[in-house]
Amino acid sequence: MTDSTITVERNGNLHPHAQDAQQLTAMLPSVCPQNHAANLLPLPNGELLCVWFGGTQEGIADISVWCSRLAKGTTQWSKAEKLSDDSTRSEQNPVLFLDPDQVLWLLWTAQKSGNQDTAIVRFRQSRDFGGSWSEIETLLDQPGTFIRQPVVVLPNGNWLLPVFYCRTQPGVKWVGNDDISAVKISSDKGKTWRDVAVPESLGCVHMNITVLMDGSLLALYRSRWADFIYQSRSTDGGESWSAPVPTELPNNNSSIQVTTLSNGHLALVFNAMSAKDASERRLSLYDEIEDEDDDVAVVTEPVVHSGRTAFWGAPRAPMTLAISTDGGKSWPWQRNLDEGDGYCMTNNSQQKLNREFSYPSIKQSADGALHIAYTYFRQAIKYVRVDEEWVRG
Repeated sequence: MTDSTITVERNGNLHPHAQDAQQLTAMLPSVCPQNHAANLLPLPNGELLCVWFGGTQEGIADISVWCSRLAKGTTQWSKAEKLSDDSTRSEQNPVLFLDPDQVLWLLWTAQKSGNQDTAIVRFRQSRDFGGSWSEIETLLDQPGTFIRQPVVVLPNGNWLLPVFYCRTQPGVKWVGNDDISAVKISSDKGKTWRDVAVPESLGCVHMNITVLMDGSLLALYRSRWADFIYQSRSTDGGESWSAPVPTELPNNNSSIQVTTLSNGHLALVFNAMSAKDASERRLSLYDEIEDEDDDVAVVTEPVVHSGRTAFWGAPRAPMTLAISTDGGKSWPWQRNLDEGDGYCMTNNSQQKLNREFSYPSIKQSADGALHIAYTYFRQAIKYVRVDEEWVRG
C-alpha cells in the first residue's frame, strides 16, 4: 500500500506504469488540496478532456470545476483551467457531453455546504472543443437534483440525462437515506426536459445508462446501502424502466462507470468492495464540515428514520476494471488498476488522511484504447490508459 502522507506529484506527465508496461499513467495537474469526481471525454480531433472538482474539501464553497486536456500525440496533460466560480456553493460532479451538432456541454451540480438536497444543475457550452466557454446558466433548478453520469443520445434524437434526487424531511440534514433516480429526456436538444421516474429506485443513485448492441438500454447504479451494484433495463428508449435489482458485483456506496465498447462488450470501473467488508462506519459524507449558510435549516430534535440508512465509510478500494461480453449479465474478466486499504472515514486532503480510489470514469477512443480517470487519495486525479486485452489477458 502506498503511504498517503507522501505528497502526490501532479505534473500531468504520461509514463508507463512502473510494474506494468501495458499501462500508461499520469497524475493530472492541480493547484487544489482536494481533487475528486473525474469525467473523461475523447474528442473527434484526437484530444482527451478531463473535468473534476477541486478545492479545500467537498462541501466547502471553494470547491469548483476544473478541466485539463491531453492533446493528440502529446505526453503531458495541460495546466488545469477553472471553469466555475460560485463563492457561495460547492460545485461538484462535472460531466462533459459533445452533442450531435458538435457543441460541447459542461454540466455540474451546485449545493450549499454539505446539503445535497439544495443542489441545482448548471451548465456552460463551447463551440471550439473547450477553447472558450459561454456564460454559466442553470439547467435544472429543482433543489436536490444531482448528476454524475454522461448524457446518452438515442437514434431517434432524444437526449437522456440520468439524475437522482436528494430528498430529506423538512428541517432534517441530508444523509442519503431517501435518494431516488430518474431520467430527464429532451427532444429539443436540451432546451426542455421531461422527467421519467425509475420505479422502486430508493437508494439507487448515479444511474449510468449505456446502449447495448440490440438497441436496448442498461442502467447500472451505485447503492446507498453499500451492498451491490444494481441494474435496470429499458426497451422503449428510456420511456420506462424495470425496477433496479442487485447484480453479482459489490458496491460500497461509491461511484461506478460503464461504457459500451466498439465490439459490443461492456467495460466497467468500480470498487470491488461492500459494507460487509467494512470495519467502521461514518455518520454521513459531510460529518466533518459545518454548514456555511445560515438559511439551511437543521433539525434540533432527533428524528427517527424507519427505513434503511445510507452506509458511509466502506473502504474505497481496490479500483477494478471488469469486462462483460453478454450485455452485463456476467462479468467474468476483472483486474485491479490500484490496490490499497481504501480508507475513507475522512475526506481530509490537506492533512492527507484519506486513502481512497474512487469515482472512476471510462471511455473508449477511436483507436480502441480505454481511457480511465479516478480519484487518488482525494489528492489527485489519476489517469490510466489500457486496452480490453489487458483485462482479459
